[in-house]
Amino acid sequence: MSNTIKKLPSHIASQIAAGEVVQRPASLVKELLDNAIDAESTMIQLIVKDAGKALVQVIDNGSGMSEADALMCWERHATSKIAKTEDIFQIQTLGFRGEALASIASVARVELKTKTQESELGSGIVMEGSKLVSKELVACETGTSIAVKNLFYNIPARRNFLKSNTLEFRHILDEFNRSALANPQVQFDLYQDEKHTASYPVGSLKERIAEVVHGLQPKDWMEINEETSILRITGYCSAPEKSKKTRGDQYFFVNNRFFKDAYFHHAVMSAYEGLIANETYPAYVLKIEIDPSMVDVNVHPTKTEVKFEDEKNCYQIIRAVVRKAIVSAFGGEQILNAFDDNRFVHQEISKTVEEGSLYRPINNETVGSGFKSSLDGFKFDYQQKRKEVNQGWELVFPSTTEQYLDNNVFETNKVVSSVKHFFQIHNQYIVTQIKRGLMVVDQQAAHERVLFERYQAALADKPVSSQQLLFPKSIQISIADEAVLLEIIEEMNKLGFHINHFGKQTFVVNGLPAELHLYNEQKLIEEVIEAYKTGKQSVVQKKELIARTLAAKASIKAGTSLGPEEMNSLIDDLFACSEPLKSPLGKTCVKMMSLEEIAKLFEHKN
Repeated sequence: MSNTIKKLPSHIASQIAAGEVVQRPASLVKELLDNAIDAESTMIQLIVKDAGKALVQVIDNGSGMSEADALMCWERHATSKIAKTEDIFQIQTLGFRGEALASIASVARVELKTKTQESELGSGIVMEGSKLVSKELVACETGTSIAVKNLFYNIPARRNFLKSNTLEFRHILDEFNRSALANPQVQFDLYQDEKHTASYPVGSLKERIAEVVHGLQPKDWMEINEETSILRITGYCSAPEKSKKTRGDQYFFVNNRFFKDAYFHHAVMSAYEGLIANETYPAYVLKIEIDPSMVDVNVHPTKTEVKFEDEKNCYQIIRAVVRKAIVSAFGGEQILNAFDDNRFVHQEISKTVEEGSLYRPINNETVGSGFKSSLDGFKFDYQQKRKEVNQGWELVFPSTTEQYLDNNVFETNKVVSSVKHFFQIHNQYIVTQIKRGLMVVDQQAAHERVLFERYQAALADKPVSSQQLLFPKSIQISIADEAVLLEIIEEMNKLGFHINHFGKQTFVVNGLPAELHLYNEQKLIEEVIEAYKTGKQSVVQKKELIARTLAAKASIKAGTSLGPEEMNSLIDDLFACSEPLKSPLGKTCVKMMSLEEIAKLFEHKN
């Protein structure tokens, strides 16, 4: 019997291993920025072309490498960070496994120039597909420049899996911003296709946050600075009323390393519970300093996930310090008033706002021993009381189009309102008598369907009318959102927007769809961008997402009083739609209740 197990050739093994580290151009950015920061750089430039597919280059003014190190760094698991097993549990640098450059060199062409301060000349190295192409002495500045060209040139299948330039650049920008937030003592510059896209000068953490996190003013941030026997936590979180409907401005760092953690994110969200509207998210930049032996940063190939030894106590500390920051910054009365707004369900958090009245003792069994700080003995407490709206309605109707069409309720595409008398229930449902019972229409779901089909027609070259603004509104958005808006600006203008690009993340809005002219222009456009970013990759599906988002924003909301003509018009428009039964999000627009079903409610027998 012949042997079937064989050792992989080294170049194939390297490419397989590279798949864990290099998944897309943003992976290169992360690894190269980590190395530049570990080299104690104070100035870092990131240069990308074709969203990193053609070029990712990082230039720093750090310590540089000697000639021997410049050759050794391409060997797999060659590192200066670990010498013995114990070092693995005391990691204090960003890079440590020594696999990044080896992995990158196996799937791209890499050019390295590096020089230490003591050397007169630097080393120039060219690697291609894990092979050394050339080495020479070069004249260069102290520090390191690494240029990665033609990513996945030797693995076309992997290159085909890369997404659009807009999406790939957004991932690059995410990595760039994370490194910039973690290191405000370093100047960062980003060049995209030879344009100077972003510049973050050296400054404080608060100043760096203002540069990176778009749309919030310095007064909108609450400072956090607490030290316990377990950890120290510093940073900023946004005021409750500044929470957004979009994610993306939430950052955790542990020992200056960015990480993602749904459990700790829940701790922050629970601190805002009762203070922000549903499905909105506060912004935060929270830095945790902890003994390296109490956190494992080696649980994920890309090192974006970490494991804490005492995560339950860490959770409690994060939640407590965020709650304390909210109360300290705004006080009870301000929090009470912040959400007294008709757009949201009013949140009552306390009847008294005297000093100390918003706190109660912590249960030490829950928090555990070892939680010792200025927070000892206190925990933010509040009462959340929600209004009950439109309770008690539960109707059972036929479930299919065919069923109620067979009942001769109405004829398809025929105006039905001309012979009907409509009335509203709680300014939310439109009700009318029909031949064999009762028809109930959800006014918001129905209007969403009407607008959605109107917007779909607009995207099919039947533009809708635009409500011109009396004074054009200038808006600024993030670098990533700028690329997205430029991608969809033609579709937006077909839908009734009138938007012009002025460069450098600035757009001028001259008009909005007629149904949306009262909305905040900036928030509206940001929400459309977010829906597009989070949608599927199909262009058709993304266009549908834009139409769906605008329909949801412009639709008549529950609680809106409608006159007879308005109800008639809405029902006419609904049954002129191709799919009148369901909203774009799949919610039921129309329900029917037969006379037999009504009789059963009253225990009548026919």
